[in-house]
Amino acid sequence: MALIGYARVSTTEQHLHLQQDALEKAGCLKIFTDTISGAKAERKGLAEALNYVRAGDTLVVWRLDRLGRSLKDLIERITQLLNRNIGFKSLTEQIDTTTSGGKLIFHIFGALAEFERDIIRERTNAGLTAARARGRKGGRPRSSLSSDSKLQMARQMYENKTIPVSDIYKSLGIPRSTFYKYVRTYFKK
Repeated sequence: MALIGYARVSTTEQHLHLQQDALEKAGCLKIFTDTISGAKAERKGLAEALNYVRAGDTLVVWRLDRLGRSLKDLIERITQLLNRNIGFKSLTEQIDTTTSGGKLIFHIFGALAEFERDIIRERTNAGLTAARARGRKGGRPRSSLSSDSKLQMARQMYENKTIPVSDIYKSLGIPRSTFYKYVRTYFKK
């Protein structure tokens, strides 16, 4: 049962000293570091720390924002740790998932993140409903074959059998998949 530290700064002008000192003072046996933006998904030091920690260990960070890029990302990472029977501790926020109070705080964060996702989904659906009420339709624009004359020309070219299909869809200026969609829908009747 060991405390393993992780420290991160965003730029080379920043220093890891403050975080490393705090992690050492907290009793971390090993500290992994990154000098990279938290927005980057691939962080070598974090990956090494996550590979290093074992069941029963606790991953320690100076602040919550050092571990996750967003609340959703943070919750996913901590959930992965808990699933591996690895504790998590944030020194600044005093969250420790190895205690019942720390677990409660973590679950509250999870509930807030889920609430936020539901609110975003509701706003999106309300916006789509309002747009439909004003006559707007979502989705991709109709293909260039939507006019009857172009559709008839495409059908005649297809039924000719001497014109290669690749020449047909290229001359019409549409992708092959769109051409075959029209073949299935309109030409085989």
